Amino acid sequence: MSNTPATAAASSSKSKAAGTSQPQEKRKTLFQKELQHMMYGFGDEQNPLPETVALVEDIVVEYVTDLTHKAQEIGSKRGRLLVDDFLYLIRKDLPKLNRCR
Repeated sequence: MSNTPATAAASSSKSKAAGTSQPQEKRKTLFQKELQHMMYGFGDEQNPLPETVALVEDIVVEYVTDLTHKAQEIGSKRGRLLVDDFLYLIRKDLPKLNRCR
């Protein structure tokens, strides 16, 4: 199969849809085992597909990174980052806020 612009764009959109800028084989896994256990606890199979675990891990890492950057922006006004900055960001999600407290 030749590498036409259409196939290159399709493979590019697949990597963007996966949420990573790095190829999957070079990406460091951070929470694979923990996420497998959590997914099993929430009703998934005991050994979920590696692609599923990788996708959930990408979502979790993106969420935590985004939340940390937002908290850092809030904390930079004071000159330091506090736990209260994170609590402020999740204040409207009461179940999450109560778990954090």
